[in-house]
Amino acid sequence: MAKRIFDLCLASLALLLLAPLMLLIALCIKLDSSGPVFYRQQRVGRHGALFRIHKFRTMQHNPRDAGAQITVGGDARITRVGEFLRGSKLDELAQLIDVMQGTMSLVGPRPEVPRYVAHYPADLRSKLLSVRPGITDMASLTFHNESELLAQSEDPDQEYVQVLMPKKLALAAQYVDAASLRLDVKILWRTLCLLLSPAKR
Repeated sequence: MAKRIFDLCLASLALLLLAPLMLLIALCIKLDSSGPVFYRQQRVGRHGALFRIHKFRTMQHNPRDAGAQITVGGDARITRVGEFLRGSKLDELAQLIDVMQGTMSLVGPRPEVPRYVAHYPADLRSKLLSVRPGITDMASLTFHNESELLAQSEDPDQEYVQVLMPKKLALAAQYVDAASLRLDVKILWRTLCLLLSPAKR
């Protein structure tokens, strides 16, 4: 209950303070390419419930082509504004909406698409899905350059499933075991420092 109250208070404040920036992002997206402001994709949430995550759209809108579920390097589908939003992580700000709706938390294991959740080991699956997924976590901080790492592989999807994802799951499991508001504040602070330090992105 305390975590949920913390999420609601901080997310409400963030939405209020960041409203002008989010409106500017929405305007830039609409001016840069045709399509909706938000990109919504099905993810697996708490207790395995499916939900549609919010992100500011960073790619060309083509409803008939879902494309790859993992994006690496210089994907041709990424728009000019989208490239900036991805690099600065500003596309993730839209997930404050998901926090307000209760499908996500500010801090928690990052939600995956059903296809990747199917690869979770059974013991980790139940543990990681016992909490709300988050906008940020230790795995997000450790692998903040994930797209660049995967771009170096001949098979990014296989590299993600066999190499990167197990490491991310281990970090997520550590978070669930040690979860506390103090830890959440620490992770949020580290996330903020990363976002404000272009040299580290």
